[in-house]
Amino acid sequence: MKVLRFYWYRSGSNVKYMGSQGQNGSVMFAKRVCLTLSLLWFAPGAVGTAADWPQFRGPNRDGISRETGLLRTWPAGGPKVLWSTPVGQGYAAAAIYDGKVYFNDYDEKTSEYLIRCLTLADGKELWRFSEKRRIRPNHSITRTVPATDGKHVFSLDPKAVLHALDAATGQEVWRKNLVQEYGSKIPPWYNGQCPLIEEDRVVIAPVGTKALVVALDKATGKEIWRTPNADGWILSHSSLMPATLGGVKQYMFSVLQGTVGVSAADGKRLWHFPFKFNLSVSPSPLAIDSERVYVTGPYDAGGAMFRVKKAGGGFTTEQVFVHAPEEWNSEVQTPILFENHMFAVGKKKRGLFTCVDLNGKQVWDSAGKASFELGSFILADGMFLILEGKTGMLRLLEANTTAYKELASAQILSGHDVWGPLALSNGKLVIRDLTKMVCLDLKAR
Repeated sequence: MKVLRFYWYRSGSNVKYMGSQGQNGSVMFAKRVCLTLSLLWFAPGAVGTAADWPQFRGPNRDGISRETGLLRTWPAGGPKVLWSTPVGQGYAAAAIYDGKVYFNDYDEKTSEYLIRCLTLADGKELWRFSEKRRIRPNHSITRTVPATDGKHVFSLDPKAVLHALDAATGQEVWRKNLVQEYGSKIPPWYNGQCPLIEEDRVVIAPVGTKALVVALDKATGKEIWRTPNADGWILSHSSLMPATLGGVKQYMFSVLQGTVGVSAADGKRLWHFPFKFNLSVSPSPLAIDSERVYVTGPYDAGGAMFRVKKAGGGFTTEQVFVHAPEEWNSEVQTPILFENHMFAVGKKKRGLFTCVDLNGKQVWDSAGKASFELGSFILADGMFLILEGKTGMLRLLEANTTAYKELASAQILSGHDVWGPLALSNGKLVIRDLTKMVCLDLKAR
């Protein structure tokens, strides 16, 4: 395979070709795109992967993969490691589309914000977007997942700038600075919101003086609609989630004053459930069914189940039950819904993976078996894959509503604050700690 690496110098909105150079060379520009073109022969009729993970929490933003045929036991050394690549400190995780891995990164030596594209099969870098940006570590630096449809990649960086890149080349197509254009205030520990993509749009919540939520055309960045921020709320870390409540498609997310839903059709604010989150709110709202929504958060916020009801020409909300902080809550990760039960790492006896029924009653937890701190998790093929936040240990559990049942474990990652979300595509699991990103082969042969 022959690999050519090209560099362009970006000046304003122009991209200029600046020649090529060998693998060990170094080219430094204020803004540049590095594109690696691999000259390969493809089999006739080759198509994209059958199971992409194109955005935060997967294709349906529910933390669930629809893949099957995964390993249910692992060898002593753990699943096969296909590749590993160094990354800057943070929790920014992967989006995967058609055999390509996209993720946000930061180079502290050069003070550059990066968006990188690797091959899923072997981890070879295809391109990287970079931009000079001074970002000091504050509980690490990067913490969001990009979104992609295979044509564009959307990245919301730590300083609340939304970048839209060409997915094939890494060249920037358009951008929106949320602070400048919508009056957003960068939250403590930087932006943590992950963009939401749908067929014709990318949706973000600036929560600034000029807009609460905006829907933008994916190709051009042109505004489709915006929701006014009449209450003057400020941006936190929760990401937008799509839901159909009361027969109306909408987007919901949380601010410190509670959870809100807006119409997907025109951005009209439909409802607000008042709930006091403390200091920040990271987990996103979890739609249970066509009416019920569960919310939770850190810093002794607890949690709550509420109903969203369509009544006449509007919507109302009503509380179903509340979890007091000493009962149960999830601090960072959004719970996963499986067989009418919620699963998450709970705050009580911090780090216990917990199964809770839809009446709010705890069914079981991992006490005496494992503690996950603030680790991330996904559900795939009837199993939970969970990372221990303090150690990087990866555990495989049977998805079970009656008891904790561990199937396998492996020490793949290391260090502390292993909080980045997991991503699964075509039997390959991409995970990270504070220094490296790793791809594992989980496919049963």
